[in-house]
Amino acid sequence: MVTVSALALSVIEGIALGLFPHSILPLLLLPLVLFVRMALNAIDGMIAREHKMQTIAGKYLNEVGDVVSDLVLYMPFLVILTTPVAVWLFAVFLIGTVASEVVGIMGEHIGGVRRYDGPMGKSDRAAGISALAVGLLIGASLHPLIDQIFIGILALGAWHTVYRRYHNAPQGDES
Repeated sequence: MVTVSALALSVIEGIALGLFPHSILPLLLLPLVLFVRMALNAIDGMIAREHKMQTIAGKYLNEVGDVVSDLVLYMPFLVILTTPVAVWLFAVFLIGTVASEVVGIMGEHIGGVRRYDGPMGKSDRAAGISALAVGLLIGASLHPLIDQIFIGILALGAWHTVYRRYHNAPQGDES
């Protein structure tokens, strides 16, 4: 229920961002929603481990829920951002976000250990997106180049995470 609650909260916030991409309230609430989502995710994991309630279905729900939550919360920025370069860089970030989670999950499949290597894990992405939302709210993005540089850093971080998770994971039998 905790994971489903985090997913539902993410979907509601994502819909609000998508329906009202240039409104202040959804952007203002995004950092809070991301914080609550991270807290719920941590609580869910602690409850499952502490009460020995870990299941295969729970693993699927957790991993799929994380990817869906990221996408539903972050995709509205493809409409919120104002320059084509920022939008394309953000799309590269989104793809890197999904790829980093897939590579992390594959670490468990191939070598028995889920990879959480950084620099752009789930919490780091949430912090970066929160900073972007706050920057848009306070008008820190007075010049499009600022957005593009910041989003470019997010994208590089996401893809560096893909590289690190792959590079540090067991490679298995290549034959």
